[in-house]
Amino acid sequence: MRHDMDATISRNVALLLEYDGTRYAGFQLQSNATTIQEKLEQAIERLTLEVVRVHGAGRTDQGVHALGQVAAFSTGSELSCERLVGGLNHFLPEDIAVRAAYDVPAGFDPRRDALSRVYRYTFLQQGTRSPLGERYAYRISEPTDDEAMRVALKSLEGEHDFACLSGQVPAGKSTVRQVYATKLWREDSLTRFEVEANAFLPHQMRRIGGLLLAVGVGRLSPEGSRAMLDGHIATGLETEVKTLPSQGLCLMRVNYEDFEPE
Repeated sequence: MRHDMDATISRNVALLLEYDGTRYAGFQLQSNATTIQEKLEQAIERLTLEVVRVHGAGRTDQGVHALGQVAAFSTGSELSCERLVGGLNHFLPEDIAVRAAYDVPAGFDPRRDALSRVYRYTFLQQGTRSPLGERYAYRISEPTDDEAMRVALKSLEGEHDFACLSGQVPAGKSTVRQVYATKLWREDSLTRFEVEANAFLPHQMRRIGGLLLAVGVGRLSPEGSRAMLDGHIATGLETEVKTLPSQGLCLMRVNYEDFEPE
């Protein structure tokens, strides 16, 4: 018989998650769409007979993937972490997996306790469509100047107001973020870039991807990326910076001070 959480709660568990976001409307619960959080809470209920609320480190958008999402919940279950992993994976759909489970202190908050997140975006440079490749990358047919893209990406490091590289933000909310590190590299036909920051604004990584693409194909100079942050970009050039599709984006890792997922 299932039951709601009550005074029997004795432990807090953090999960390291991997998922293909193609079929989902993001991580966070929605009333009219299927999400990662919904499927995870259903699996926990089927395994433990408890109705729980799961909290994630990042609210990945529709179609965004994850290799290192972290989620946590409170439970009265005495199942070992190893058995939680096996049991949850038994009940989860094949495009969501628990990679590891950890006992964590009471009050652990995967979002608020995170020191930084690392996101990766992938371009596929190919003239013809790729049914397999385009599931996890954004295909571009034009050649790109990787060094110019690398310079533009480097200019985003540090603390900046990223309002020009953000989707809609609630009124009064800060758009200042700290970018700790960036890198861009090529693997055959794939060009990948990663950004580590204390937190990310809505669509920020997909807008950064649009900025780098504009630089890579020569529609915007590398210096123009810094000019956008400083608010000095010429009128009309902002239209060159698109919000790229979600399938090329993946949450790679969430970093904590006292808890280090694999």
